[in-house]
Amino acid sequence: MLSVDMVERARSGHPGLPLGAAPMIYTLFSKFIRHNPAAPKWHDRDRFILSAGHGSALLYSLLHLYGYGISLDDLKNFRQLKSITPGHPEYNLTPGVEATTGPLGQGFAMGVGMAIAEKTLGGCFNKKGHNIINHYVYGIVSDGDLMEGVSSEAASLAGTMKLGKIIYLYDDNGISIEGPTELSFTENVKARFEAYGWHTVAVADGNNTYDIERAVKEAREEKEMPSLIIVNTKIGFGSPVQGTAQAHGEPLGKENVIKTKQYFGWPEEPDFYVPKEAAEKFAELSKAGAEAQREWEERVEVYKSAFPKEKWLLDKYLTGSVNKDLIKNLQFFAAGEKISTRAASGKVMNVIEKYMTEFMGGSADLAPSTKTELKGQGSFGISGMCSRNIHFGVREHAMAAIVNGMALHGGIIPYAATFLIFSDYMRPAVRLAALMKAHSIFVFTHDSIGLGEDGPTHQPVEQLPSLRMIPGLTVIRPADANETVAAWYTAVSEKRPFALVFTRQDLPVLDNEKYKVFENAQKGGYVLEQGGQKPDVLIIATGSEVHPALKAAELLRAKHISARVVSLPSYEIFLRQPEAYRESVIPAHLNKRIVVEASHPAFFKGLAGDRGIVIGIEKFGMSAPGGALMEHYGMTAENIAAKALEIING
Repeated sequence: MLSVDMVERARSGHPGLPLGAAPMIYTLFSKFIRHNPAAPKWHDRDRFILSAGHGSALLYSLLHLYGYGISLDDLKNFRQLKSITPGHPEYNLTPGVEATTGPLGQGFAMGVGMAIAEKTLGGCFNKKGHNIINHYVYGIVSDGDLMEGVSSEAASLAGTMKLGKIIYLYDDNGISIEGPTELSFTENVKARFEAYGWHTVAVADGNNTYDIERAVKEAREEKEMPSLIIVNTKIGFGSPVQGTAQAHGEPLGKENVIKTKQYFGWPEEPDFYVPKEAAEKFAELSKAGAEAQREWEERVEVYKSAFPKEKWLLDKYLTGSVNKDLIKNLQFFAAGEKISTRAASGKVMNVIEKYMTEFMGGSADLAPSTKTELKGQGSFGISGMCSRNIHFGVREHAMAAIVNGMALHGGIIPYAATFLIFSDYMRPAVRLAALMKAHSIFVFTHDSIGLGEDGPTHQPVEQLPSLRMIPGLTVIRPADANETVAAWYTAVSEKRPFALVFTRQDLPVLDNEKYKVFENAQKGGYVLEQGGQKPDVLIIATGSEVHPALKAAELLRAKHISARVVSLPSYEIFLRQPEAYRESVIPAHLNKRIVVEASHPAFFKGLAGDRGIVIGIEKFGMSAPGGALMEHYGMTAENIAAKALEIING
């Protein structure tokens, strides 16, 4: 009824799921989920994800009743400007919300990531008689969630990995926005999930809390297979529009709200009514959560006495603090050496893992190409539960969402790797990482037409600017191996989402001492070639194009033209620097500019300005050796120098 009143007052929302799924969520929270409203981030709490995020009013009502700091006024401001009760649940906005959901299937996959994190930490730290990491991932998923491909990818992987602590309740109400699900969704869901390696059980009546409870108990007894409990519900139960598409995504209307309250014997006035008995019941349940946390903390103290080194390391994992020894032991590359930034990245990662053992992740069946294997650290689910290489298989979308779930869970610094072109398969999850400010690291190799013979299907053109346009995502495209060291150090040190973009082709290594590459690259942009007191032209380049830019400056110098060359590995980081520093690197008065990047030029036109140009690529690539393509598309010193002359003489 709180949810119905929320939707009605907002004149916007989804009343159907709350009316149909309330018995499920109440049973989960009152009988099974260990949580403490007074400490929403208590680490060993069970996680609950409302993957069907359109039913957010149901979750907010429950969190209010449990005392999560969501007031009745907050419920009354549902879907209003600057409220903490937005249309879909948002992580870091509403206390008790574990993940931002709404795009269907994302919550399903993030829960798989949380279960991987739980299993990893348990495998690393639990000792015989000391299970200090021991919690479940629960969720409510909808027809729409199960239609989405990302949930299929994630379910397949969860079954393969035997993630037995996932228990999802499927709100099987047979209705989607367009009408009955039989219009588009007639598969046997139970058989499908059994084929994935899931335990399945059906509950015939979604209002029968006893049957739901029995089904969850049965699922908890299954230790290796994740569980899907298929609960037959009625969308909009108790309302005049019960069982229809109308109940899904629009307010019931004043008259139907009254009839719904009459159906349940509920007072028609006042709105947002909470009976005394209900308030007392939820207060009692909240106390049980506090007691569960207290009991856990006592066990942790015993663990600390028995295993002090492990407890110290666990604390480091959970706080996310950077090992100070890492900065002392970073290895830099010799000037003049040639190495691809993907290969340099692999070497850096294997230094990081020695000092930050919470660092883990994997690739979409591309580790030999992305160079992202952590040597000697085993394969998750095969070599042991403390192993740190994840084999995601060819499942890019789920991989990204799973990494988000790992990051949200805490205690893990996760990464996911594939070719840059396949970031398109990952984009919804990458966008959510940025929205949630999750510490997810996305590694993209084969960053341009320079990858060569695989041709236009594998050669990124628009992907780099597209990623840069995601608010809150930090994109780093290093120019060489030493900028790669800086990129990785930044990515593991700062708690925000990153996209690290690396080359397939070998690049010359910049002199770290001469240019202070490691220090300066962490500022996002810096000067490689000053070009004297009054440069005639400014050349700004990213990634592999920095090297022809430097050579172009030499060609111009031979013609008595001075060029300042700037390496810009991360535009986002550069913009976070003080204005004085930015002006010292890219002075406003130096308006004869060339920006060089082997990607679509649209993003950098503003940086180039009215008197500058962008040398980029506005066409798809071709199948040919990478060097030949770079020359064909004008990513050469000669072309950069020629364009500089045109600007100067123009």
